[in-house]
Amino acid sequence: MRFAFRALALLSVAGITGVAHAQSEDNVPSLIVDPTPLSQEGVIVVNGGLLQKPWSDSSANIDIISNPNQSAGQSVEGILRGIPGLQQFRRSDSRSANASSQGVTLRGLGGNASSRAIILLDGIPQADPFGGWIAWTALDAVDLRGIRVLHGGGSGADGPGAIAGTISLYSNVREGKKFSLSGGSFSSVDADANLGFSLGSGEVAINANFGRSDGFVPIIQGQRGAADRAAPYQHQGLGLRSIIPVSDSLILEATVRAFSDKRDRGLSFSTNKNDGVDASVRLINRYGSGLQWTALAYVQIRNFASQFSSVSADRNIITPTLDQFAVPSTGLGARFELRPQISSDVELRIGGDWRRTIGRTRENSNFVGGLPTRSRTAGGQGDTVGAFVEGSWQTSDMLLLNASGRLDYWLLNSGFRREVNIGGANPGSVRSDDRFVNRSGTEATARAGFALTPTNGLKFRGAAYVGWRLPTLNELYRPFRVGVDATAANELLTPEHLRGGELGFDFERSGSKASLTAFWNRVDDAIANVGAGIGPGTFPGVGFVAASGIYRRRQNIGAIESKGIELTASQNIGRFNLGANYAYVDAKVKSSGIAAALSGKRPAQVPKHFVSTSLDWQNGDNKIGLTMRYVSDQFEDDANSRRLADALTFDFGASWRLIDDVILDLRGENLLDARVEAAVSSSGVIERTNPRTLWLGLRIALD
Repeated sequence: MRFAFRALALLSVAGITGVAHAQSEDNVPSLIVDPTPLSQEGVIVVNGGLLQKPWSDSSANIDIISNPNQSAGQSVEGILRGIPGLQQFRRSDSRSANASSQGVTLRGLGGNASSRAIILLDGIPQADPFGGWIAWTALDAVDLRGIRVLHGGGSGADGPGAIAGTISLYSNVREGKKFSLSGGSFSSVDADANLGFSLGSGEVAINANFGRSDGFVPIIQGQRGAADRAAPYQHQGLGLRSIIPVSDSLILEATVRAFSDKRDRGLSFSTNKNDGVDASVRLINRYGSGLQWTALAYVQIRNFASQFSSVSADRNIITPTLDQFAVPSTGLGARFELRPQISSDVELRIGGDWRRTIGRTRENSNFVGGLPTRSRTAGGQGDTVGAFVEGSWQTSDMLLLNASGRLDYWLLNSGFRREVNIGGANPGSVRSDDRFVNRSGTEATARAGFALTPTNGLKFRGAAYVGWRLPTLNELYRPFRVGVDATAANELLTPEHLRGGELGFDFERSGSKASLTAFWNRVDDAIANVGAGIGPGTFPGVGFVAASGIYRRRQNIGAIESKGIELTASQNIGRFNLGANYAYVDAKVKSSGIAAALSGKRPAQVPKHFVSTSLDWQNGDNKIGLTMRYVSDQFEDDANSRRLADALTFDFGASWRLIDDVILDLRGENLLDARVEAAVSSSGVIERTNPRTLWLGLRIALD
């Protein structure tokens, strides 16, 4: 990771030099960051770049979190846990999960570990270029201004792939100094520093985060053996963002961030490492001649590594099975958008974008006597280039209509998979050397909606949409193992296709808020891991699978159909606020042929019910809150043969200003130490997550 922080240092110097240079410009006004709340964005703002306007959002189910609480060990993924229907592939969070299982989705459109929702930070995609998972710890070093979650697909202006929704994160650049230090259970430590200051006519923000813990033992009590131990983690991140006024209307943003993450899974030979550097440059023209525009270019550099092992039935002996020692990948992208000012009743966005992902995996397998006997390299390249248009028309005081569409060309090329003997009788001999045919195509994304406001405080809305998602390089080219189970890749996977719609209403009056949305989504050609055999035996694409192990292959199955409701409500009573979130998801697989046995079953890792309720008290900066969360049972596997029990947890948080600049934080996760099951193996061994964790911290804010 040393290269990452060297690169960060060089780019930081360049960014600060650019801001300092802005001092010499004549007639350049001091930079004022637009303070408009996220729920009322109306112009292109500097703080976060180009944001959606309220008209574009009016027909959609939107959750907005302004100034999210990032105190006392709170992570970005933890902040998102209360969003109804939002889930990761597994219940484990980034403190204990394998990074490759950290895909995010909404509305029950799960089934594998790749993200079916887009996560954007200041408009830049955050998915891993190779695998599509999210490096959540990389986001903890960001001082967030707010979060906007759009449920449902078809959001063409955000780029291709948002078939479940779009999660937009917006960072802060503001003057002042903020520091926090927290300690918690399992010898956990979390520290943050956020520095914002003016330099000439520009602004600079420096953000840093460090976290570590001895961790907890993942396997539940009563099933542990001598091989099981606590699973430690450590991560750190550093970022710099500068905003430079080039002229009265033109703003230059430059951002660079680096992170490093290391953890293991509570076993020998189970280390995960995830390092990365992201950099971006954006030009924003806010006021010029009635035409606002923005231009963005970015690069993501990632390197991931992961080890896997096999544990004996008594969990006393552990042996290595796979060493995925390097997964280098790169994401490149560019985007341009125009916002012509047509009239006060019409909003228009026109633009285009391009994204390239390049990556490969290098791994050793088939261990004999503790040493690998085979080596595999696999990977490829994917490109998407598209154009979009989005418009909204306020036809009257009561009715708003909006529509968007985009057309993309995609290309998969340079795909390969090569296996070589590195031990045994013929070291150096080639077992297989496959070069896959390049493929390409065009896909469309569209969304149309309405918002009807018959009276003040009441709004009816609806939307219909179509979208698509390109398979990740990981799904196409890399086989993988989890315990004794093995899953083969499939280089012939085709894009997933979404059809869906929703109807709902929003109500707000006298401290009361309520929102209800009913939805129907269908993902055709959904990519799932389909069971195709049981060990012991040798299977194509993965080799030997031990007894009780399951052999799976990635396939485009018929469809995942999901319907349900999402409900949010809150009530203010003096200094108290009562909130409730609920999502009901009835998701079923519709398939035939090789996946016929899955038809009618629930997708893996998708629960039916999400419930979250909270009671908060606030007096100025002093806050106390209690949150209850419930998630219903779900299945570990596509065949619905291994069930994960439901879980009910209680969290507590309190913040109290001790003196003018110092706040004391107290936070408790899973106060009753309920068992939250994250995985169950084919032999019935249960892995837990999120045990009771208590945090105590201090925050210092200096203006």
